[in-house]
Amino acid sequence: MDNVLTFKRGRIPLLISMPHPGTELTGAVAQGLVAGAEELSDTDWHIPRLYAFAEALGASTLAASYSRYVIDLNRPADDTPLYNTATTGLYPDTLFDGRPLYKAGMTPSAQERARYLEQIWMPYHQTLASELQRLKAEFGYALLWDAHSICSAVPRLFDGKLPDFNLGTFNGASCDPSLATELTRTCAQHPAYSHVLNGRFKGGYITRHYGAPEQAIHAVQLELAQSTYMDEVAPFTYREPLAQNTQRVLQALLETLLQWGEKRYG
Repeated sequence: MDNVLTFKRGRIPLLISMPHPGTELTGAVAQGLVAGAEELSDTDWHIPRLYAFAEALGASTLAASYSRYVIDLNRPADDTPLYNTATTGLYPDTLFDGRPLYKAGMTPSAQERARYLEQIWMPYHQTLASELQRLKAEFGYALLWDAHSICSAVPRLFDGKLPDFNLGTFNGASCDPSLATELTRTCAQHPAYSHVLNGRFKGGYITRHYGAPEQAIHAVQLELAQSTYMDEVAPFTYREPLAQNTQRVLQALLETLLQWGEKRYG
């Protein structure tokens, strides 16, 4: 499989990981999806566009091309569950709302899925790990921002409406606590948006696996409510004026991240 990711190397100690904006499907997955799943509703829609400003900041960016319906890059290779509550695995078999993802008997074979692990999951994580090590070697530390979004109301996954900005640090294990404090303070400076730290979304595999503050690698996940920048129903239209306001907050958060790093290690 070609073109499984898009990677742009930056000039500052920040990598923005985007594991779920992809919409490419393999033949086996496309043929097996139930009616309606072709909308790819569980995609982190438009995330590379939303974070396009980060290139001017100098950040490295990494974005997946294939849909999470093929393989979920934010799950461990051995598919160990990350949450005790309802979730989806390395090879999702249900939609976020709980409906089966595949027609009966049309799930991709184990051999097919092993190919996805080797040709989609591995290159993404090899690139991510390599870039973090480059950043640390060059700057003495590395900052990882794992960028996600989700529909603001998914009853199977959480009650009510999700806060707008959901910061996750794996309950403080993936970054220095003072960094989380600074990020929540920045969110509070934008009262038009709600926020929470380590609520329903505490950080998936990427945040948990790569965040190592004792080794000067600090990882934060942001799960952003899609209502802050797009229409949450098909065709999932990007709403430019709405998104611009949200981008201002995102930029403020990334600048806070960078300022914290300079103060701590500069």
